[in-house]
Amino acid sequence: MVEIRSFRNVFDLERRIYRIDRLRLNPTGVPVRGVLYFLCLLASALAASRAPLLAGPVGAVPWYLRDLGFPGGLAALLALISLEGRPFHLAALALLRYAAGPHELAGLRPRRRGEHLLAVGELIVLPDGSDGRPRRLRYTGPGAVRIRAHGRVVELAGGARLEVSRTR
Repeated sequence: MVEIRSFRNVFDLERRIYRIDRLRLNPTGVPVRGVLYFLCLLASALAASRAPLLAGPVGAVPWYLRDLGFPGGLAALLALISLEGRPFHLAALALLRYAAGPHELAGLRPRRRGEHLLAVGELIVLPDGSDGRPRRLRYTGPGAVRIRAHGRVVELAGGARLEVSRTR
């Protein structure tokens, strides 16, 4: 009896090619993902060799390195790389989406450029005095905050000003 702690291990199978017709390949097999990486890299190398600006430098590399060596070595490396348990192409796609996506959300939607400005009029907070000490306040951003409690003024970074004064 075999104990399976997670069905992810059962269904997360890597497809491998063990033989082509009668030709036996590597005993551990060649991953199909590596073959697809190789084909994509080969296509990009062929496209780069025909591009007007890249034809000179890429054409200086011998054909066996340009068409077989570099794509094969890089495909083998990419097939081995796993970031956070994901294959390279999925991890790279997630990193690109993160870099291109919004980093600030409002209501679980991307915030547009003009939405981050908030103009609040005068805001009055009157504590009821049940606390034995003043309440904490944190304010960030441009603007001014006036707190009347202890008779002093505190300057904040970014042009913000925190004014504390006693009113009794």
